[in-house]
Amino acid sequence: MIVARIQPPAEMVHWWFATGFLVLGLLLLAEAVVGEEVWARRPWRRYLWPGFVFAMGILMFPVMTFFTSSTIHMVAHGTWAQVMLFAGGAELAVARGKLHSPRWRLCSAAALAVSGVAFLVHEQNDWLFSRAAFLHHVLGWTVLVCAVFPLVQAFRPRSTAAALGFAATFLVVAVLLYCDRDTAPIFGHLSYEAGVPHR
Repeated sequence: MIVARIQPPAEMVHWWFATGFLVLGLLLLAEAVVGEEVWARRPWRRYLWPGFVFAMGILMFPVMTFFTSSTIHMVAHGTWAQVMLFAGGAELAVARGKLHSPRWRLCSAAALAVSGVAFLVHEQNDWLFSRAAFLHHVLGWTVLVCAVFPLVQAFRPRSTAAALGFAATFLVVAVLLYCDRDTAPIFGHLSYEAGVPHR
């Protein structure tokens, strides 16, 4: 008896996480627009984005286990799971009042920097190999560069520009992940080694 394993295409997992990053970006954008004091008038709102990051970190472990095609992909997904748990946990402790220094925002900066490096290291193909390869390179550099926003927030917690940039980071990541197709051309180009294109 042959048992078929049903596994969704990798881009579907990217789209699920794109939705999560979209929610994160919108939460951070709302907080940046109204200000931290207004946002914190409802105590439960302080827990929204760090709790969501933490939950996404937990959900990354099944992705690491069931949706990886190589060891380097497993290591990258495991790294993302751990840094999301790390950043989400630190921000939850700040929201709860267990940690007080704005320097704890450095955890988010470190998480973004490590995530950017993981994107770049685990994509072994060149930029124009396929759309997925291109997006992994763009995601890696975007996240790595945007780590500057929580870094600024750690030393200037009231910086509106840094707060808006931090929110925009997650919105851009969401858009890029929604654009993902594993075997699809980018700018009309697809490597002959990439396989049969699909939409």
